[in-house]
Amino acid sequence: MRHLMSPLDFSVEELDRLLDLANDIEANPSRYAHSCEGKKLATLFYEPSTRTRLSFEAAMLNLGGSVLGFSSADSSSAAKGESVSDTIRIISCYADICAMRHPKEGAPLVASMKSSIPVINAGDGGHQHPTQTLTDLLTIRSLKGRLGNFTIGLCGDLKFGRTVHSLIQALIRYPNVRFILISPEELRLPDNIRDGVLRKNHQDFCEEVRLEDAMPELDLLYMTRVQRERFFNEEDYIRMKDFYILDREKMKLAKEDMLVLHPLPRVNEISTEVDDDPRAVYFRQAQYGVYVRMALILTLLEVEVC
Repeated sequence: MRHLMSPLDFSVEELDRLLDLANDIEANPSRYAHSCEGKKLATLFYEPSTRTRLSFEAAMLNLGGSVLGFSSADSSSAAKGESVSDTIRIISCYADICAMRHPKEGAPLVASMKSSIPVINAGDGGHQHPTQTLTDLLTIRSLKGRLGNFTIGLCGDLKFGRTVHSLIQALIRYPNVRFILISPEELRLPDNIRDGVLRKNHQDFCEEVRLEDAMPELDLLYMTRVQRERFFNEEDYIRMKDFYILDREKMKLAKEDMLVLHPLPRVNEISTEVDDDPRAVYFRQAQYGVYVRMALILTLLEVEVC
């Protein structure tokens, strides 16, 4: 039995197979429509979510399985003080696989140690978001035709952005990836990622404050929102939330084939006028999230589709 806590839990070769499976699911959905009949997915979401929770549920339903779970800690026995360890022991009696989101870093890992079913980390605090990373990799590979040999700009909240942390750790395993880290001083990438991942692996990167300065160099722009829920006070959030706004004028500085990704939800950081630009692929990215989660469920449940 395997769990997914980090994108590094899969080798590059295993990731390639997973992404190949996701592409085949996209091309041949009917082939997989009954592959998880009789199987149940539990979604244990201690934090609010739209895309991640619903895409997991859509993924399992598309595979012919069923879904149970909760969408906030208040609607679970966590409100009564039940531990994650006890919750997963109970859920293991009811479901075949589990997706967990939790505000505390490491909570899904604790659950995996006590679980008798596969556990998927669906986001733990500001730490990791591996299934978003799988979604990002599938989007990049499907639309760019490759993983590697590009310059990617990561813009916004790089301090608390778990999607950014996971994506960096995944992309350093591919050749000739250059990172441009675009953020205000207060939201710079934390030292454990800058030094412990990028510098430790001799990765090519630079840091910028102005998005306009980086735009002409980018093959990919990965926008992130400033996360209100990670700030200790409202004043700091209000001061930082509109630091970056991608609009039509900034898009004029970009390459004709640059792609704009965003894990969503967005607040103000991408103007709606950008949505009609063919380089804006964040809504397609959300659709790829369903395919890759379908592939992940099949892989962890070891379901063979003939």
